[in-house]
Amino acid sequence: MEGELDTQQALYQLGVGTDLLTKQNRDELDEKGYTVLPGLIDHQWLEALRARFEELCAQEGSRAGLEVHQEEGTRRLADLVNKGEMFDNVYTNPTVLAAVYHVIRKDFKLGSLNARDALPGEGLQGLHPDWDGDYDGRFHVCNSIWLLDDFTEENGCTRLVPGTHIIPATNSKAVLSDPMAPHPQEEYLVAPAGSIAVFNSHVWHGGTLNRTRDSKRRALHCYFMEREYEQQLNQRDYITHETWERIPRAARYILDVDLD
Repeated sequence: MEGELDTQQALYQLGVGTDLLTKQNRDELDEKGYTVLPGLIDHQWLEALRARFEELCAQEGSRAGLEVHQEEGTRRLADLVNKGEMFDNVYTNPTVLAAVYHVIRKDFKLGSLNARDALPGEGLQGLHPDWDGDYDGRFHVCNSIWLLDDFTEENGCTRLVPGTHIIPATNSKAVLSDPMAPHPQEEYLVAPAGSIAVFNSHVWHGGTLNRTRDSKRRALHCYFMEREYEQQLNQRDYITHETWERIPRAARYILDVDLD
């Protein structure tokens, strides 16, 4: 019987190394709480992800996203781990995993792999962190946004408030008297399709309003968390035999489905 994997072994098997991040990437994750990795999704893969996004929206209709969350004014998808092999390399991407480990710095796993598209005239979210507890000197959650379309200030790109990952989350409501309003320090995630933004999920962030008439703003959300916490979507409950058989042991470890 093969021995159990740990995080370091799984990351090594997936090709994760410290050389995958630049000093700028590491500094931005530490200081701002987010960094952008341009051009990680090549054209062929990008087209496959876009095509599958549209297929799933058409197939699932009003049920789309139900496994995790539905949001008025958006197209949502969930449980993408089990909805096509083109998603296998999303949650196992070595550069993204290197960035996630830089943030969390201990054993972690996938929390969920979802998708979101803010429709024209919709998409505004209140600023929020993805962690409810006070800042205790550690970071427990990290997210990545995979841009399937260009993100612009007009089509509902994500906004983030740099440096807020070290502000106690319990103070956020007091500081953010109106989370829907613009924040004086917020920055817009403006980047071309094919880019990936990795952000410390303790950072205040949220979608903005898609002010275009017809522009798509499709993105994947590949979310990670410390291994000890409950996943947003319990992968052991949802994993299919087909997916489990297709992916390597290190990927099963990232999903936390590596059981004999």
